[in-house]
Formats: sequence, C-alpha cells, structure tokens
Amino acid sequence: MDDFVQYGVMSKPPSASSEVSRWLAPAMDHVNDLDQMRALITGWIATPPRPEGCPSGRWVIEETESGRVAGSGQILPLPPEGEDLELGYQLAPWAWGRGLAAQAGHSLAHYAFSNGEEEVFAVVRPKNERGSRAARRIGMEWVGETDKYYDLRLQVFRLRKGDLDTSALEPGPVER
Repeated sequence: MDDFVQYGVMSKPPSASSEVSRWLAPAMDHVNDLDQMRALITGWIATPPRPEGCPSGRWVIEETESGRVAGSGQILPLPPEGEDLELGYQLAPWAWGRGLAAQAGHSLAHYAFSNGEEEVFAVVRPKNERGSRAARRIGMEWVGETDKYYDLRLQVFRLRKGDLDTSALEPGPVER
C-alpha cells in the first residue's frame, strides 16, 4: 500500500464538499476544520474496525505527481454484523474523472485479497453514476439493490479474488 498514507491528515477532507458527502453511505457529518479531522482520525486509530490480522483500515489517496491529497479509501466491515467487507473511496471534486477512485479501489482489493479475503463489496447510492462506474472499472459485478447496509437502499457490487485482474485497469506499481 505504498501509494497510501494510512491515517493521514487532510487540510480539507473530501466530506467537506457537499458534492461528495451527498453520496456517502452512511452519511458523514461535515468536518469543519483540521482539529475536527484530527479528532475523527484519532478515534479511528483508537478503535480498529476489525481484529488484528484482518485487512481493514482507512488510507489517504494522494495524487502521485504532486502529493496533493485527493481523497480517502477504506476497507471496513459492513453493518449490521460486519461479515461482509466494504471497499470504499471518496475523492474531492477536483480529482474526479481521472481514474483515481478505480486505481485506489484496485489497490485496496489487492490488499484485501493478499491478506486472506475472498470477496469484497462496494455499496453505492442509487443515481451515483461515478461510484457505479468506478466499481465496474475495478472489476466489480453489480449484484442488486438492498437495504441491508446502513438502513439505506443501496446498489451492491461484489468482487471476488479470482475476478480482480479481469478489470479494465492495468495493475499499478503497488500490485507489480
């Protein structure tokens, strides 16, 4: 996961944009300043999402050329029981349309699969065309809609370990 800085601090997190936060599942409270972001990240560090040895966490997504923070990615257990593992990503609007979500998702999937997982899921709010396209570019398959997760009606995409490298992406330096 060399392309990610785990638990990095952003000066303006992706959820600071209503264009981004409207698609989050679950919805995230607006982060107003750097101190609130630090407190949020401190809480994430203090309570790991899964037992040690299980692939999970949150990472900062950086633009390779400039080092500019473009967003965040995560691998987290999905509610209600945490049996399914969610692969997620959020990007600042300036970073949209450049393939960064698909690249991040591809790297996160490789990380999950190289650490014992057999499948991962992405949940996308209906009408979030960018989110759906990114999931498909990673190689994820649409499996339907459900209200099982987060008490929201969501589209569900699944990626199985054996299907990862059939995606439209070329593996990046992290996967080589």
